[in-house]
Amino acid sequence: MPRFAANLSMMYTEHDFLDRFAAASADGFEAVEYLFPYAYDATELRRKLDDHGLRQVLFNAPPGAWESGERGIAALPGREAEVRSGIGRALEYAAELGCPRVHVMAGLVGPGDPAKHRDTYLANLAWAAERAAAAGVDILIEPINGRDMPGYFLHRQSEAHTVVGEVGAPNLKVQLDLYHCQIVEGDLTTTLRRDLPTGRVGHLQIAGVPDRHEPDRGELNIRHLFGVIDDLGFDGWIGCEYIPRAGTSEGLGWRHDYRGDNA
Repeated sequence: MPRFAANLSMMYTEHDFLDRFAAASADGFEAVEYLFPYAYDATELRRKLDDHGLRQVLFNAPPGAWESGERGIAALPGREAEVRSGIGRALEYAAELGCPRVHVMAGLVGPGDPAKHRDTYLANLAWAAERAAAAGVDILIEPINGRDMPGYFLHRQSEAHTVVGEVGAPNLKVQLDLYHCQIVEGDLTTTLRRDLPTGRVGHLQIAGVPDRHEPDRGELNIRHLFGVIDDLGFDGWIGCEYIPRAGTSEGLGWRHDYRGDNA
């Protein structure tokens, strides 16, 4: 049965961030993910995990100037020193939090030289994967749809898998967000059946399409997709990276219904 992690950047926003751990645990989640931990001391976050019996399964490396609109820097030439410093900081947090995955965002690119962006991206990912391997951490890359994030370097699943293959590091993997994938290319059942057995998918995420609310809202047949994931024997986590339509707890009927059917 798929295992679900609450995304504390999008869920439980009716609570202060540090109170979201308790709320997620109270609703039966055993794991959490979120965008960034860096506004908090790692020991404080570790305490929240321990106090509420939670596992940290994913967060992002520092993305550059997020408040100014940057969405990662790994594909931006000239920012290599900042990328390496950020990976070091992320691995320090991963060690404290016991987190086995770090997502490295590529960044927004303009109409410049695409080959130079790609070469920079591959070199930075190879460096990050080598450092992360020594710490037992996987580095993840995620295709993101251009509607929500115009100009993002990586859009399609095939592009991400090609990058992983070219870098050739066993701990560099793809973060497959079914919300982004449906918007960009669809064909989710075939994508899951093609890519999950490769072992190159390190993490899944879900949200309803098109409005990024609960996964059972909108055009996805989420029960069918969970069944496909289950049949394929995926043993990783599925991050619930969606924006609740109303209260977070009140919108968890999709999870209760699915678990009830598969108890």
